[in-house]
Amino acid sequence: MKRSEWAAWLRMLAGLGILVALVWHLGSQAFLAGLRRIDAATLLAALGIGVLTTVFSAWRWCLVARGLGLRLPLGRAVADYYRALFLNAALPGGVLGDVHRAVRHGRTSGDLGRGVRAVALERTAGQVVLLVTGAVVLLARPSPVLAPVTRFLASPAVVLPVAAVGLLVPVVAVRLRRRRGASRGERALRTVLAEARQGLLARGVWPGVALSSVAVLAGYLGMFVLAARVAGATAPTAELVPLVVLALLAMALPLNVGGWGPREGVAAWAFGAAGLGAAQGLTTAVIYGVLAFVASLPGAAVLVLRSAGWRTARPQFELEERVLAEQGAPQRRA
Repeated sequence: MKRSEWAAWLRMLAGLGILVALVWHLGSQAFLAGLRRIDAATLLAALGIGVLTTVFSAWRWCLVARGLGLRLPLGRAVADYYRALFLNAALPGGVLGDVHRAVRHGRTSGDLGRGVRAVALERTAGQVVLLVTGAVVLLARPSPVLAPVTRFLASPAVVLPVAAVGLLVPVVAVRLRRRRGASRGERALRTVLAEARQGLLARGVWPGVALSSVAVLAGYLGMFVLAARVAGATAPTAELVPLVVLALLAMALPLNVGGWGPREGVAAWAFGAAGLGAAQGLTTAVIYGVLAFVASLPGAAVLVLRSAGWRTARPQFELEERVLAEQGAPQRRA
């Protein structure tokens, strides 16, 4: 087994270990209570929020792709994004859907590498907005729960490396622009920096990327607050938002099974430390996980329809390919 496969299995086992530990300490009632509290109105609300976040996410992807010189219509981007969300939620690892849409778009656009990098930059933009918003929220609303996190974020162990990276990146970028005959690694880094500037920081790109990222994050926060209300949390929204931000930040950790694991652990800890009860935090995270999966279900329909359409069109496609081959014309790419 390859090292990457071992790493993937270890990450999934870590996520399962977190869930097992939560059930061991809090019991299975928190999981079952979350499932029992979900009603039809909550599911419809999740689908509505999912439409908002998916459309804005797809728009962000379109902006980044076009900044890199790739064509990506919004309608197709929405469909592919829905399919990726469903695959992320249904398959272990939580990223296989993004890998699929990256490879598919790269192949159909004729530039696999640039298609993959467009998805990577699009996902990076969302994570950066989440991190910045999380830091602002944690620093602006001090509380006993967030005090350890705030101290950690403000500690020299975090501030100094971040400041060093912030100073080093422009210096490296300037040196790479001045040098000639750079090595393969330097050329690759130069390409990444240039594409990041084109795909995220260009004048016609970054306002839309920032706006869409904020809208997507607002949707995630809204769905988590909805889950907390369904779980029975009566605390003010201003008190819930920092706890929700911590749970969303935990979802970025690569130690999950379809998104499950660190989110539930951090939610249980944060709600318990805030005096709302660890069980309620776990129930909130479970409800959020179910709602997020429901919000991705249109992606299953896209997957089925695309598969059926391919089976229907395949005979005609193969016939056209044979005709082109007989005439000596260049074959189109699948």
